[in-house]
Amino acid sequence: MTTPRAFIIRHGETEWSLNGRHTGTTELPLTGNGEKRIRATGRALVGDDRLIVPSRLAHIYVSPRSRARRTLELLDIGCRDKLPWQDTHTPCGIRTEAKVQVTEDIREWDYGDYEGLTSVQIKEQRGNAGEKVWDIWRDGCPGGESPADVTNRLDRLIKDIRTRFHDEAIGKPKGEAPISDVLLVAHGHILRAFAMRWIGRELTEGVSLLLEAGGVGTMSYEHRSLHEPAILLGGAFMVDVVENAS
Repeated sequence: MTTPRAFIIRHGETEWSLNGRHTGTTELPLTGNGEKRIRATGRALVGDDRLIVPSRLAHIYVSPRSRARRTLELLDIGCRDKLPWQDTHTPCGIRTEAKVQVTEDIREWDYGDYEGLTSVQIKEQRGNAGEKVWDIWRDGCPGGESPADVTNRLDRLIKDIRTRFHDEAIGKPKGEAPISDVLLVAHGHILRAFAMRWIGRELTEGVSLLLEAGGVGTMSYEHRSLHEPAILLGGAFMVDVVENAS
């Protein structure tokens, strides 16, 4: 029976992620090491017998930031169509029919006045102003987004995923269910917030989740029920290829 999944991947390392500076709207390239790690992630986790099976992807959502778009390129998913930001495309090694959608709904949290600052700098700035210790999940960002702002756009995205791709597939025999897995390539804070909203938790409760640069996570459901969303802490690799070969 089919249990659809939503894979989340944080973009690779940048200079600012390396030194802890909050990066929302600023455009930064991946570091050389960041590119190498994403390529390694693609080789390790993307394939017919891997965690993310390209042929089972129905759709790919990606942040408009260049670091997220480059990360998707390096994962080598094998899309038939050209990526939306590319001028030309020569199909080679096609592994998926999934369409790629660039969406503002999965861009990074807008840090506003805190863009480019480290947590230490923000703490010092707020201390000098006599303000309480900052918690992004509770306070949001002055001049940027509040937890409610982020919740609204993530809930819209989650509804889109479930309505368009998961609802028709969940609980059906694998031979009868449409392709339903989705992939999201984005950023650290927004993907942790996505995981919380996936299971219906309020961001203001606090988010004790970590997602390193280039890290991968999986959202799914318990008991093959759309009403029981869950975070999949560990999943087995696909074995269809091995079974068919034997």
